[in-house]
Amino acid sequence: MGPSPPRPARGILTIPNLVTLVRLACVPLFCWLLFGQDDRTAAAWLLAVLGCTDWVDGYLARRLGQVSELGKVLDPTADRILLGTVVISLLIDGRVPAVVGWGVLIREALISGAVLALAAAGARRIDVQWAGKAGTLALMVAFPLFMMGTPGPWGRPSLTVAWLFAAPGLALAWYAAVTYVPLARRALAEGRSERVAR
Repeated sequence: MGPSPPRPARGILTIPNLVTLVRLACVPLFCWLLFGQDDRTAAAWLLAVLGCTDWVDGYLARRLGQVSELGKVLDPTADRILLGTVVISLLIDGRVPAVVGWGVLIREALISGAVLALAAAGARRIDVQWAGKAGTLALMVAFPLFMMGTPGPWGRPSLTVAWLFAAPGLALAWYAAVTYVPLARRALAEGRSERVAR
């Protein structure tokens, strides 16, 4: 039997967590650029950078051996805050198709509600699934492209590419939501077993 994998560290001020906090701090900056400055191009570029760096904190955590319990909670929480704020902002601005925007918001509301309910019931925490991360990444690529499309500076080609990312991104996001159901049942059962064992 091989050695057991290292347990997540309890560190707070780690480089991956700081990266996550920086990404989270860019959320009000995005809203300020979009609504305060009416600069959709700058807001779109900021959003593109945030989308492309979504994997950086997780990569650094594994690469530097700084995986932490806080990071495992902070990263998906930051993703949900960023995604929810962006979608609501773009729905207000009218730059994202309603079917995409509402599809994302309903999914995020269901997932967030389930996470809170499971935590209240004492379930074991569920790790983020690859499909959910891939779906979020695809959507974060699609949103700035929607912003830059017609009547934006990149026109219809931007909208076409945006849909090429948005459609599979939304499908992956909902697929991940469905796969959470059996995982949630297992986590709830394991949580109850741990409480009984104590």
